[in-house]
Amino acid sequence: MVQEFREFAIKGNVIDLAVGVIIGGAFGKIVDSVVGDLIMPVVGLVFGKLDFSNLFVALGHVPEGTAMTLDALKKAGVPVFAYGSFITVAVNFFILAFIIFMMVKQINRLKRNAEAAPAAPVAPPPTPEDIVLLREIRDSLKR
Repeated sequence: MVQEFREFAIKGNVIDLAVGVIIGGAFGKIVDSVVGDLIMPVVGLVFGKLDFSNLFVALGHVPEGTAMTLDALKKAGVPVFAYGSFITVAVNFFILAFIIFMMVKQINRLKRNAEAAPAAPVAPPPTPEDIVLLREIRDSLKR
């Protein structure tokens, strides 16, 4: 059983998957930062500083003196239908999907360009010595 596990763990596919997961996690953080720190402020500027995260509906009784903010209601234990958070996650997903689409599109374009590039002409391989000798003999016999 230990031998089978070792063979499984050493396979290239498992290592490739592990590297992909690690790179994917790091890439996810980069994309979250791009969306949250670069794109969403521009979207907020264009559409009048929309803040989707504060869109919610309180589903229960709100205690007296509790502020009507999402954080305050959650701390008070009030059930909240936070559809603004969903909108934010959905917008982030669509932006991420578009970025990945553009990356894959560029990679495919580069692959096509690399495949379409003509290969340098290859010199024919040298003629084997025995063939050269046979040709010389043939030419000598013709004379």
